[in-house]
Parts: sequence; C-alpha cells; structure tokens
Amino acid sequence: MKERIEQLLGQLNHGIYEKENELALSLLAAVAGESIILLGPPGVAKSMVARRLSEAFTGAHSFEYLMSRFSTPDEIFGPVSISKLKNSDDYERAVDGYLPTADVVFLDEIWKAGPAIQNTLLTVMNEKTFRNGRNMMHLPLKLLIAASNELPAQGEGLEALWDRFMIRLESKGIRHDDNFDRMLLDTGDADAAVETRLEITQKEYDSWSHNINSVAVTSEVLKVIHQIRQSLRAVAIPGTDERRNVYVSDRRWKNIMRLMRASAYLQDRPAVSLADVLPVYNCLWQEPEERDAIRDMVIRSMFADFANQLNSMKQTLSEDIKKARAARAAGHIAVSKHHRDADKRVYEDFYYKLDDYKQSECYIVAHDYQQLPALGSGSVEGLLYPDKRNPAISFVRAYADSMAAPIGSTPVDLARDDDHVYIDGVRFTIETTRRSEPTLFDTSATADRDYYHDIDQLADTLQQVTDSIDAQLFVSTDDKEQVRNYLKELYRDMAFTRQDVDKLYS
Repeated sequence: MKERIEQLLGQLNHGIYEKENELALSLLAAVAGESIILLGPPGVAKSMVARRLSEAFTGAHSFEYLMSRFSTPDEIFGPVSISKLKNSDDYERAVDGYLPTADVVFLDEIWKAGPAIQNTLLTVMNEKTFRNGRNMMHLPLKLLIAASNELPAQGEGLEALWDRFMIRLESKGIRHDDNFDRMLLDTGDADAAVETRLEITQKEYDSWSHNINSVAVTSEVLKVIHQIRQSLRAVAIPGTDERRNVYVSDRRWKNIMRLMRASAYLQDRPAVSLADVLPVYNCLWQEPEERDAIRDMVIRSMFADFANQLNSMKQTLSEDIKKARAARAAGHIAVSKHHRDADKRVYEDFYYKLDDYKQSECYIVAHDYQQLPALGSGSVEGLLYPDKRNPAISFVRAYADSMAAPIGSTPVDLARDDDHVYIDGVRFTIETTRRSEPTLFDTSATADRDYYHDIDQLADTLQQVTDSIDAQLFVSTDDKEQVRNYLKELYRDMAFTRQDVDKLYS
C-alpha cells in the first residue's frame, strides 16, 4: 500500500513545484473523507492541487468554481429543473455536472459565498448529503478543497464553515531558485499522467474507508494527544508575550483521529504511531500566527516521554555519583596514614558523625579529626556552629587563621582518641561502619544501573521514531527539519549525561 501511495504522489507532483505537502495532505483528507482549505495569494497553484487530486481516482468527476458575493446556489448545486417544476410541480435541481455529482470539488474565494451556499455546504461537508427537492442525495464527494487569500471575517457567522475544514494549509509560491528556474523553463504538458494501476477505484475507496476504522490506537499515542490538548490551553505566540487558549471541538478531535488512522493505514501500519501525530498540527490552529507555535508544541508533546525518561535518569545518576564519591572518599581515608580511622562512616564525601551528640545531629570534618592531637597530649582551638540552612545540624571544625568564623559559632577545644572526639573535654563517639543503623548516604562503590546501556537504548528508540518520521509520506520536508532541530537539543543533553556517567568511576 505505502509503495503504491508513494508512487501515486510522485506522479501527481509531476510538473508542479513545491506542492508536495498540499498534494499529500489533500490525498490523506480525501481517503479519510475530510476537507481541506488552502490559504495563500493568487497564482500559487492552489487550483492545480484540486485538479491533480481528481486524477488520483478512477473515473472521478470534478467541479471547480470561483466564488463571488453575487454567486447563487444555482451556479454551485445546479439550476432548478424547469421541466420537473412544470410537469410534476417538483422543485428539483439539475445537478449533473455540478457539485452534487462531483468526486473532487474546488471552491475558490470560499468566504465570498453567500449564506445560502455556505449553509448548504455545511451539510455537504459534514454528512456528504444534499437535499434535492423531496429527495436526499448521498454524494460521491471524496474531497472538497477550498481556497482563499484571507481568513473568514469575524462576526459574520462563518465559524461553523471554517471548523468543517479539517486541514488548514498556508500555500505559498516557489521558494527555491532551482525549482523556480525549472518552472520558468518547463514547456511540457503540466498535466500528470497517472498510471491506471495506481488510480484508486471506487471499490478500493469504499474498502479503505471501512478498514481505516480497524487501525488500532496505542496508549502511547493517546497520552501524546492528551498532552497536546492540555498544551493548547496556553499557546505562546511568537514575538509577543501573549498566550492563547486555542479551542478544538470534540468533533474535530474525533475527525483528527480518523486522519491519523488513515495515515497509518495508507503506510501499512496496523496501529497509529508517533509519526502519524505530527501532521495534525495543521488541524489545530485557528490563526496563522499560531501555526508554528502549535507545531513546536506538538513536537515537544511527541517526545515528552523521552525527555522525561532522560530527566529521571539524570536525577538518579546525580544521586549515584554522590554515593560513588562518598565511597571513594571513604576508601581514600581508609588507605591514608590514619589506618585506625578506616572503620569510620563517611558522609557527604568528608564528614564523620558524632554518634551521641544530643543537642542536634553533629558532624566533624574527617580531615580535621585526623589531625587532632591525641587526648593527653594537648588540644587545638576549634569552632562549633549550626548549619545556616538547617539549624538542626551542627558542625565541628579545627580553627585556622584563614577561616572566617560562621555566624553563631562557639569556640571550643578539640582532641581525639581512636574512636572519640573530645569537645571541651567532653567525649563523643564517632560513628563507625560496624553499626547497623541506616545512614544518610549509601556508600556503595558504583551504581548497579548500566547507564551507558540505558542511554544507548533511549538513543536507539529515538532514532527509530526519527526514521519513521523521515519515511512519513504526509509530513513535509520543513516539518521533518523542525523535528531534527528539536532532537539536536535532546541528543546534546544525552551526550552530556553520558559524560556525567564517567564521574561514577573517576
């Protein structure tokens, strides 16, 4: 299926430049039974997109019309049949060759249509039906493409019609010089020659429309949809301090899900994947200035779970680095000249704890303790002071001339023996590793977790998602580039995390 759709899109793009995204998403909308609007100035091949799409379907009929404020329903839906009205008093339209009999419809300058046309279009687009006199017609309509160079005017009741267009695209002129030159020099036939074997028959279309409903939706995709829905409440508008609550109706979300299912189905996937989520930003914005912000938000939501995994890994790694450093510090003290202190428990890399100090938790700097004179051979001046961040913790330091006395410090005399420190002659026991009480910090030498493996596994999963997006037929080249730009930051963060893993062992 995917190979066929890819070949079909290739032939539809023949002789038309930089309209790959418009054609791809129009085909997706047609298969899903949705409508699309192209916003852009005149002369950028908007009507060509509609003509090309009609060639994708076997025996398809097309209808094209340029709206004006003087357009009447007769011009769109067919004139009233005089013979029916005269002979049987039936008010019916002669619809052959008009919108009700077309497979692909292109309506240019859509907002210039009058209320009678617009109200009828609501039923046509939503239910694919048209009331012709006493009869309700089920339309063969596969795709309605509208075009305009402006948004619907506020306060004129056009919101309902605007909401019916599931996919909204800004269609621009040719941007790249090489394509522009080819367009200027191209003197060949601009019509696409779609091979019969690639055309979509009515039987296939009906079958696909039914089978799309069987495409599964994973909890992973639903989680991303929830994240997007929540993020739409505060969309940051580029270049301003404004944040907008972008409303998307439940009906619209339902139709968005069908588009994602259609995307997966046409690319041979039994379930919707993250790659199918990205194009939906074209269904979410209400104003053009919201588009890029919503696209960035959708990309962040798609990769939020990966970013959260990395952040969680970084937090755990930070704790393990702290433990490893404490273990190394303990090992360093153990092999120092003070062998008698090898059994002392080390906190935060260089503290010993006074086990029976009652007024608070009290710690002495390990190096200071090792340098204290033995009891009976003298003492040295020291300081006893509370931790400025936590008054329930106190510290003991041997005083040095270069040391600024902390606030609240008390001068004391210090001495030691093999297992105790003496503060003003009062003995306090130094905690040892022989005790079974839980400690503040585990001093295991290294972490049990294989961080290198976990980072590589995360990178491999990210690469799989990136590859699936690169292979996505309904994601534009520009959108793929935006994904790569976002992932550069994530990959850079992963690289720094990998460097931090080295700290466990050095």
